[in-house]
Amino acid sequence: MEKINFTMLTDFYELTMANGYLKNGFKDKIAYFDMFFRKVPDGGGFAIMAGVEQLIEYLENLKFDDKDIEYLRSKNIFCEEFLEYLRDFKFSCDVWAVPEGTPIFPNEPVVTVRGPVIQAQFIETMVLLTINHQSLIATKANRIVRAAQGRGVMEFGTRRAQGYEGAIYGARAAYIGGCIGTACAIADRDFEIPALGTMAHSWIQMFPSELDAFRAYAEAYPDNCTLLVDTYNVLKSGVPNAIKVFNEVIVPKGFRPKGIRIDSGDITYLSKEARKMLDEAGFPDCKIVASNSLDEYIIRDILIQGAKVDLFGVGERLITSKSEPVFGGVYKLVAIEEDGKIIPKIKISENVAKITNPGFKELWRLFDRKTGKAIADVLTIRDEVIDDSKPYEIFDPEHTWKRKTVTDFYAKRLQVKIFDKGACVYKSPKLKEIRDYCSEQIDNLWDEVKRFENPHVYYVDLSTDLWEMKQQLLKRYSVK
Repeated sequence: MEKINFTMLTDFYELTMANGYLKNGFKDKIAYFDMFFRKVPDGGGFAIMAGVEQLIEYLENLKFDDKDIEYLRSKNIFCEEFLEYLRDFKFSCDVWAVPEGTPIFPNEPVVTVRGPVIQAQFIETMVLLTINHQSLIATKANRIVRAAQGRGVMEFGTRRAQGYEGAIYGARAAYIGGCIGTACAIADRDFEIPALGTMAHSWIQMFPSELDAFRAYAEAYPDNCTLLVDTYNVLKSGVPNAIKVFNEVIVPKGFRPKGIRIDSGDITYLSKEARKMLDEAGFPDCKIVASNSLDEYIIRDILIQGAKVDLFGVGERLITSKSEPVFGGVYKLVAIEEDGKIIPKIKISENVAKITNPGFKELWRLFDRKTGKAIADVLTIRDEVIDDSKPYEIFDPEHTWKRKTVTDFYAKRLQVKIFDKGACVYKSPKLKEIRDYCSEQIDNLWDEVKRFENPHVYYVDLSTDLWEMKQQLLKRYSVK
């Protein structure tokens, strides 16, 4: 897509803090920030990382133009030294991120930023906006795809998305999550996501009769004919008229019908009856597509009830993640540098879930060598190394008596460096590669983690050194 400069798409306090940092002599102070999230949407067992490519585009285009400077000057709260700093702004941070398509879990850093505090703080809003949105939609899409049990799921939510960007990047995220295509044409043009779609009810209504409408469409698209059969009556007119047109137009031209779509009514009952009618007419290869306010629970239930649906078109409940439309990622200071040394920082709260994990960290995933399944994730201090040639003890950071020694495993670092001193050092994979990688990585999770309800808790543990560092900071800053 054409790159847009989103530099000023930021919370205003990022600018006031930046101005304050400069006035307090922190212009070159090095800080470390982590982005992480605290809870998987919909009570799920895992989320999916997405949006890194767009984050890279944003960071590569950071630049304040004259209009931006004049706007800030008009607020009469920013010093001229700060405005000149922005005029000559050049991004110079180091950035690490978990690759797109990777399953991610609460409280682990999915993005880490190191650099001058003014810069590292300023990008908070867009880091969160970009990763939160696409990770939310990729996660929701994958739940729906898994509910479909191998049947194709098409993202049909463009017209119900939360704005233009929500539609375009939502389609991208849904594809990462496993959707086979989208109704969004621009997503096909720019991301090569297969654009799918046939007709609306208005097409049927434009013609003198449903049969006339079906004939006209079949004549126009004989090699790709899917007919919408619920404008008037699915079983009494829609399916019979579709069968008639298949026999009169499609088959004589040497093609086979692609499908029928049902967009209302009792999908389970109608699909069963439609399947019988199509089979009896000699079209067992004609697919049945279902749409109409679907989500993972409805899809799961109608399939349990025996619905004969081959493909699902899912719109508003996917593109908005209607059941839980907030991902909830946060961006927190975890360390600063003083005299070349990394000084860990912690945020303490009476709400235990909001206490942060301090320091510059490494994120590891441990895999069982025999099964290939993920065992747990471990956060370590950055210079620690997990030696997978010998047994390694993991433990619950809160209930430390819960311990396990893992053997015959291998450890993989999850974050990759995407910026080095402001220069991009990472090439984003093609979107199809990200989608395939996502599917492979989800296969590495135990089925118990993938349950829709009450999933098994996948542990994100702390190394002994990191845990002890955290306890020391908690003791130091606790108010007596």
